[in-house]
Amino acid sequence: MAAAALLRGAVAGFGSAARRWRPHAASRRCVAHGSGPVGSDPADGAAWTCFLLADRVLVRVRGPDAAPFLLGLLTNELPRPGPADGATSSFARAAYAHFLNVQGRTLYDVILYGLPQHNEEAPGFLLECDGSVLEPLQKHLAVYRIRRKVTVEPHPNLRVWALLPGGPQAAPLQERAEATVILTPDPRTACMGWRLLTQGDGPALVPKGQLGDLRDYHRHRYQQGIPEGVHDLPTGVALPLESNLAFMNGVSFTKGCYIGQELTARTHHTGVIRKRLFPVRLAGPLPAQGIRPGTLVLTATGQAAGKFRAGQGDVGLALLRSETIKSPLHIRTSESQQVVVMASVPDWWPTAK
Repeated sequence: MAAAALLRGAVAGFGSAARRWRPHAASRRCVAHGSGPVGSDPADGAAWTCFLLADRVLVRVRGPDAAPFLLGLLTNELPRPGPADGATSSFARAAYAHFLNVQGRTLYDVILYGLPQHNEEAPGFLLECDGSVLEPLQKHLAVYRIRRKVTVEPHPNLRVWALLPGGPQAAPLQERAEATVILTPDPRTACMGWRLLTQGDGPALVPKGQLGDLRDYHRHRYQQGIPEGVHDLPTGVALPLESNLAFMNGVSFTKGCYIGQELTARTHHTGVIRKRLFPVRLAGPLPAQGIRPGTLVLTATGQAAGKFRAGQGDVGLALLRSETIKSPLHIRTSESQQVVVMASVPDWWPTAK
């Protein structure tokens, strides 16, 4: 698809942002554009690369009031757990969402997993979050837990893995949910592969699984424009729709009220969103410590186009005015040098019709 058409979709297509992208189509586009892990051989077409996300942790929320409790705090509907009538016949569906503050700004990004129910067991959910906000997230939940029959506790027994295919012919995976294994597609976009929660060795559980370098995982998601954690989504700073929450299937505009909904809903219905989080590539002499988060991104005439948000090496994310991304952009470093900033529109974003 031509870059101009993609840009029109990014700028003018917010009114259709709530539409679900088609996972199978997005998956084909991602593979065609070389989204496999760095160092993988697309020709072998069978391997899955497994990345242990040690900085992501799990919080378990369970009890009779768990579902309405979370619905009042999250931007999205909850995943629907299936009945646990067998070891592999039920599975945990996943959903992506943000917790917002009362001003409508993002506090924490989470991936939710619906746990299968056993007999009369109360519904339960696992919340995958940035490990550095585990304690603040628990306190946030405690504030709103008043008189509800809900238990919130860390769940350190399972580790979080990300799985990315080595090519278009990677062996298919099957969703599963057991006491020690949950395997499900990443709910944000097909470009991010699958999520695996397990006590054991991740690569041993997937076809031709191989352990990957965590830097390759972060490079991949930056290239795809996927923010994750407080470095990419600063607490109380990031706005969910500017962070492409709707594009990542992370917000429902038809569910009931939740904390911070007013600004998000108003922005959606006006259809005006002037800035977005774009993937960027940097060229030129980079500072030894990288580009500092919050550094201004400038146009050729020196006007502010936005701010660099986070990155790794020569790739990252920047919050930019949409009309500037096709213009020459740069960052001025403390060494009085210029770093060229090249923004792009991810192929998996929805486009206006």
